[in-house]
Parts: sequence; structure tokens; C-alpha cells
Amino acid sequence: MKIENSLLLTDLYELTMMQGYYYHKMEGMASFEFFVRKLPKNRNFLVFAGLEQLLNFVESAHFEKEEIEWLAQQNFRIDFLNYLENFRFSGDIYAMQEGTIFFPFEPVLRVTAPIAQAQLLESRLMNIIHYQTLIASKAIRFALVAPEKNLVEFGLRRAHGAEATIFSARASFIAGFSGTSNVLAGKLFEIPILGTMAHSFIQAHDVEEQSFFDYAIANPQNVTLLIDTYDTERAAKLVVKLAPKLKEKGISIEAVRLDSGDLELLSKRVRSILDTGGLKETKIFASGNLDEYKLEALVKSGAPINGFGIGTSLDTSSDAPYLDCVYKLQEYEGKPRRKRSTGKATWPGTKQVFRYFNKNGSMQKDLIGLATESYPAVTLLHPVMRNGKRIYPKESLIEIQKRTKDNLARLPFEIKTLEPAKTTYPVEFSQPLISLRDQLEREELQPE
Repeated sequence: MKIENSLLLTDLYELTMMQGYYYHKMEGMASFEFFVRKLPKNRNFLVFAGLEQLLNFVESAHFEKEEIEWLAQQNFRIDFLNYLENFRFSGDIYAMQEGTIFFPFEPVLRVTAPIAQAQLLESRLMNIIHYQTLIASKAIRFALVAPEKNLVEFGLRRAHGAEATIFSARASFIAGFSGTSNVLAGKLFEIPILGTMAHSFIQAHDVEEQSFFDYAIANPQNVTLLIDTYDTERAAKLVVKLAPKLKEKGISIEAVRLDSGDLELLSKRVRSILDTGGLKETKIFASGNLDEYKLEALVKSGAPINGFGIGTSLDTSSDAPYLDCVYKLQEYEGKPRRKRSTGKATWPGTKQVFRYFNKNGSMQKDLIGLATESYPAVTLLHPVMRNGKRIYPKESLIEIQKRTKDNLARLPFEIKTLEPAKTTYPVEFSQPLISLRDQLEREELQPE
């Protein structure tokens, strides 16, 4: 079995709680909701991602024989392990569509199932949804400041593990990137794969111009030459000199890449050299420890750069490496539940998110209410799994990317900034939900 599909990829307390539910015959239906408590610093909104991988995981989730045998050595009860042998998720899941913009306290996903089943999903569910949502929410910041630029995910070598590299490529594409350097992600998700060359190829040659020629001959399609190994402007002139020789062989130089130095200054000088040399169609691509702030500055400066490779800061979400997200019990056996811990209180009951739009089609406000309520607004949580079977159709990443772009276009202008918005997007709570919270609080304070 693949590691990422194993139900042992969980925290120990999920299994010990399951054993507790089993032992005491607690088999009632429970509803858990996944939400983010607060936005990271400098974030005004988040982008939901990861639903596809979650549904695939849940639908096929089961324990292998050797896993049960191993658990038997960890002091679990034999009767409980016999129960696990036949484990299959049989509940329902509601979720927002991938690419949906959302805000704190809004449930993006709800699981309703026998409590032991819903409990077991917690750790892996959070693991899948958290990371892709984190990266999509980071990636959209780059798309926000450079909407007309070609953005490529370049972070494989510094991402935190193999699965992270795949998820980063997927989540960044959802948020508006045009491709990835990750070949496997390209195969798995049909994302365009894009890349250039490394300095080592040039250094392995005695003559820089020869390295350019050899690379282009070996890779005649979409030739992009890295020109900052030694002297960037000199290398740009070598490219101009080499272009006619390659043209004779039917090869055009699509782009040159800058990976260091003053990208604004160098891009302008290189653009001048290329244009003067007759290579006006050759594009300039830049990379090198870029974050969204550096990207914004380059775009505002008018630097003639057509595309950017974004790596470390994206795949690690370097400025905000985690979301304060949780998966909390909201209802059990038909009774709403509420956590009252200081600073971590939750809103009780199963909920729905209602989104209002103004006459121009822009997002006006969100209302968090009980799932039983109804308002003249768009509901954001939809059924995606019933009785353990997926009912939500598989979507292409292009479809999800279009949804993200549509969400972004409808977001109020003042929210679409890299810095904290002066006025936050309004998220309200319905009166029935407030009344339910107050009622539970009164009941909790009653003396026994």
C-alpha cells in the first residue's frame, strides 16, 4: 500500500478514541467541521483546495491485514481490531468547491458519520486540506500582483517532502499559475511542465556560447537559455550572435532566463540587447528567491520580464507556513456541541455559509448560519459524498482555476492587497446560530 493511502497515517489518539467509542458502544451520528480560526499575517482571504485528494482517500480507506497485525502488537483490544478489519467510511461529506475564497470560522467541509468513522478521518483530512489550501492561498498572492505574467511553480527541491511537491504544483495551478517544473505533477494532473537549464550545464563547458548551442541542439523545442552564470550582458550578446546559427537549423530562442542580480536593471539592459540584435520575440524569464513583494516591485517598475519561476517562498509558504485550522465536533446524536475553551471557542451545530453579492456581481458579505436555515443567497457547502460514496464529479484543474479566477474577480477591490486590508470582508453570524450558542452557554452554566 502507498504510504499516503494508509489509515495508519494518523495520530495515535484517533485510534485510542475510536477504541473508546467502540468499547462503550457509542455509535451515534456525529458532525465534524473543518475551519480556520484566523487569517495568517498579511492575508485577507484564503482559497480552498485539496478536496479531490481527500475524496479519493476517504472512498478507498481501509486497513490492510498487516496493519491490523501490527496494531495487535501495540496493545489494542482484539475485538476492536476485528472491527477495524471491516472498516469502511459510510458517512456523508459536504464541502465548498475547490477554488472558493473563504474566511475565518467558515466551515469549508463537514463530515457526518458514526462518530468513530468521523473521528478517524481527522488527522489525514486536515493534512490534505491544510497544505493545499495553504499553498493555494500563497500562490494567489503572486497571481494577484502579476495577473498578466507567466508564473511557473519551481519549488520541488525545497518543498517538505515528495507529496508536498506534488500538492504544491496542483494548488499553485488552481490559484492561477500556468505550469510547473515538476514532471510527475505534470503527468498526474495534466499541468503544463516548463523549465530551462541549470548553471552546471554551462559550467561543464569550456565556452559559454558552446553550452548554449549544445543545449539548443539537444532540446530544440521551447529553448530557454540561462544567461547569468558569468556576465549577464555579455551572455545576452552571445545569444544574439548564436541566434542565426540556430535559425539555420530551424531552432528559435524562445527566452532567456535571469536568476540573480538586479533583475529590474538587468532585464532592461538584456531587453535592449535582444531588441537591437533582432530578437524582439525572445522573452525574458526570471527566477531567484522571489516572493510576492519582490514580484510586485518588479511589475510596478515596468521591468520587461514576461514570466517568473517561483520556488522556495511558495512551496514552503515561507511568511505563513501554517494555518490555524481545526476539525471540531459540532453535533452528536442530534444534539449541538460547543467547545468553550478561552480563545478557542466554537460555534455549535451543523452550519452553512451563505454568500451575498451586490448588483455588480461583487461579493458583499458572508453569513454563517445553521444548515437548516434558508436565505436569498448562494450556499457554499455542497454534498460531495453520501453513504461513503463520492457523488461530486471529478473536475479538471482548468475548471477549478477558472472558479478561482472568478472568485478573485468578484472579491472587493480593497481586499485584493498584499497588506492587511483597512476594512476586512464582512462575515456575520445568523441570529438563530447566535441564539443557539447563547442557549447552550446558559445550559452549561446551570448548576448540576
